[in-house]
Amino acid sequence: MRTDTIFYQVFQIFPGLLFELLNESPSLGARYQFSSREVKELARRFDGVFVPIGKGASKLPIYFVEVQFKAKADFYWRLFTEIFLYLGQYQPKNNWVAIAIFAKRSMDPGVPEQYQWLSGSPPLYKIYLDELKDPKKPSLGLDMVKLVVEDEETASFQAGKLIQKARSELSDESLKQKVVELIETIMVYKLPTLSRKEIEAMFGLEDLKKTRYFQEVAEEAKLEGKLESLPGLLAIGLSAEQIAGALGLDVELVMQAAREQSSNANSDRK
Repeated sequence: MRTDTIFYQVFQIFPGLLFELLNESPSLGARYQFSSREVKELARRFDGVFVPIGKGASKLPIYFVEVQFKAKADFYWRLFTEIFLYLGQYQPKNNWVAIAIFAKRSMDPGVPEQYQWLSGSPPLYKIYLDELKDPKKPSLGLDMVKLVVEDEETASFQAGKLIQKARSELSDESLKQKVVELIETIMVYKLPTLSRKEIEAMFGLEDLKKTRYFQEVAEEAKLEGKLESLPGLLAIGLSAEQIAGALGLDVELVMQAAREQSSNANSDRK
């Protein structure tokens, strides 16, 4: 999963996080609707757009958010092109602000001379995640953002602390599950070589059972168990269609597994 997808999910769960990153009140998030708007001419979406809603919405700016975890020389060219195309497409009454979020300062290519007039504050804010200061009481959303750029050596420990924090601070079970799943997603993205036992130790079995990771692993185990029974069922003369019907599997999957097992058996004889 890409980091922009992770940030999209974080902003969806904690819309006030953007304003916390801007050193403003997180309560401002309640006055905005967060989405990923498409620029039709480019068939491309922003990582996130905060559009004001409710009373007085026209007096608040639209926030365009782009997250960058790789150095790209044309970053600002693309960002401002997309913003101006969006403004032409939707023609909002609001003013606007661009938020560029970088993993670290070295990934910022610098604003081109042609756009220097936009590099003031606003309409452009730059946020370097590795330089974020630790507030006395960081929010759960901010801690999740910091987990994305946490050193691999300490990420597992921090993830465990974050899970405990979610358990103690969140009373809404649905929201708690979303947060735990997102922490899981971040950790699998950061440390793809983590073993199942390491993930189980980090999350605790009860929390893990509720995540997509656990459910996908459970489904894989069920499927593997069914496929292991294929040689015996084929040996007694059952057809692929009969096996698929009995095991609740797709016929093509059964036929493919049968071919692979037949190929492996022939290789063993050579």
